[in-house]
Amino acid sequence: MNSQQRGIADDLFASGRVPPCILAFVDCWTSLGGSQFLDSPATGKYHSYFCDEIVSFVDAHYRTKASRDHRAVAGKSSGGYGAMITPMLRPDLFCAFATHAGDALFECSYLPLFPANIRALREEYGGSYARFLEEHRKRPALSKPSDLSLLGDWAMSACYSPKADGSIELPYDPVTGRLREEVWARWLEKDPVRMVARHADALRSLRAVYIDCGKRDEYFIDLGATAFRAALADIGVADVYFELFDATHSAIEYRYPISLEYLAQRIA
Repeated sequence: MNSQQRGIADDLFASGRVPPCILAFVDCWTSLGGSQFLDSPATGKYHSYFCDEIVSFVDAHYRTKASRDHRAVAGKSSGGYGAMITPMLRPDLFCAFATHAGDALFECSYLPLFPANIRALREEYGGSYARFLEEHRKRPALSKPSDLSLLGDWAMSACYSPKADGSIELPYDPVTGRLREEVWARWLEKDPVRMVARHADALRSLRAVYIDCGKRDEYFIDLGATAFRAALADIGVADVYFELFDATHSAIEYRYPISLEYLAQRIA
C-alpha cells in the first residue's frame, strides 16, 4: 500500500461511513509489468498465488470472517480486470467485486493499438520485438514514447497467449501487421465481456458488483465497462453499481472510496 492509498483508506474509515474491514493490497507485478492476475507459463501462476496463497495467509494472520460471503476484490485497470475475472473463476472465495476501468471488450481496448505499435516496431526496431526488449533493458524504463504501448502488447501476450513452454505468441505478425486469428481468439476467450455467459451461475451468486470508468478513457474501456454491464444484465444480474464519469484512464484514485464503501457495506 502506498501513502496515497493508505491516506484514502484512513480518511474513509475515519469518516465512520463504512463498517470495519481488513484491506489487503496484493502485489502481482511481473518483470513485464502487470500479470492480469492470470496463471501463465510465461509470467507465473499469479491467479493461484492470489487465490490460494494470499487469501489463506490473510485469514491465518488476521481476524477475518473467513468465508466468501465476507470477502471482496477490487482493482483498477489490470487490477480491475483481475477483479472481474477472479469471482468468475473462484466464486468459492469471493462474493463481490469492484472494477475501476478494468480491461474489457478487447476489440475496443487492445485491437486499435496494434497498428501504431507495429509501425513503431518497424521504424525503431526493424520489426523485431527481440531488439526492442534488448534495448529497453539497457536504458531507463519507458524513456521512449512507444515503450509503454509496445511493452503492453508483449506483456498482454504473455498473459493471454503464452505457449506451454513459456514463450510468447503475439496476436499479430509484427512485420506485416496481419492479425493471427487463432492467437487473437485466445485473447478473446479471456475477455471479461465474453466470459460472462460461461460463468453465469458464479456471477448470479454475487452479493455486490461495482463498475466505473472515465468517459474519456484513452483505451476506450468505458465501452468495455458498458458492454460488461450489458452482458451481466443478459444473464439476470441487474443490481449493479455502474457509473461513467468525466475522466481519463489516469488519476482516478479518488473513486476508490466510493467502491470501498459500496463493497464494505454489502459484505459486512
